Amino acid sequence: MSEITSTGFTRSSSIIGAAWLVLAGSAFAFANVAMQWSTMVLGMGSASATFWQYFIGFLIMLPMVWRLGFSALKTKRPVLHLVRVVLAALGVQAWVAGLSSGVPIWQSIALVMTSPFFVTIGASLFLGESAGLKRWVATATGFAGGMIILAPWSDAFTYNAVWPIVAAFLWGSSVLCMKALEQDESPQSVTLYLLLFMVPINLALAAGTGFEMPETSTLWMLLIAAGILGAIANGALALAYSKAEAAFLQPFDHIKLLLNVACGFVFFGWVPPGNLWIGAFLIIAASLYLVRSDDART
Repeated sequence: MSEITSTGFTRSSSIIGAAWLVLAGSAFAFANVAMQWSTMVLGMGSASATFWQYFIGFLIMLPMVWRLGFSALKTKRPVLHLVRVVLAALGVQAWVAGLSSGVPIWQSIALVMTSPFFVTIGASLFLGESAGLKRWVATATGFAGGMIILAPWSDAFTYNAVWPIVAAFLWGSSVLCMKALEQDESPQSVTLYLLLFMVPINLALAAGTGFEMPETSTLWMLLIAAGILGAIANGALALAYSKAEAAFLQPFDHIKLLLNVACGFVFFGWVPPGNLWIGAFLIIAASLYLVRSDDART
């Protein structure tokens, strides 16, 4: 019989969850390569590339939409659902804008890992969640790590490097909306609204910047690959958190940094400087503390 953890997950299911999370991180890393190649190398606009990636991913996930059923659309808070999806969509657009402008994958991933710190600040300001001195110190430490990686004082700094920070802020804000929704909405409702609204919102954003069709077979293959990999990653992510507690999974989630460093080196020849590892250490240590302190309070 498998050992049961304090939160009800067995050790064997937790290991399976960790494996799903590593698979999700791997799929995301290769999806990032496909998107960066489509935009930075082949020149497709980031807004249109993002639409095609999520449209293809939506087609793949249609069976999930059908299984959830449209009864899950019943809600008392439609405006908050819409705000959450808009924030998530804008976060994706900011993320791909960074990739398309040549921000190295390793730098983008490391900076977007500051998202939990925005959640901590927002939860304290808007949701009334208490945050003690240690949590504020951890949050400040994480942002310090982000500043070390961003290095705005360096001659090599460009404002395009801020895009992943913008994405982290927007995704953190989306998470806050989700936390507020889950107080009286079902997880199925939250998921279905995200799946249904992400595509039309991305379409509107793409149309606003000049909608583009992929013009070559290479572009089509890359965008289809990005869509498939994104769907696999999101599915694996959901399975991971259904199998294991967040505190157990968090160290495995940070493996995505190494995966993206490897992809950046193999596909684009990018070698991260030493300040990445210093900043990443601070971000990872701080986020691990926040996750484990959250787990201790539940």
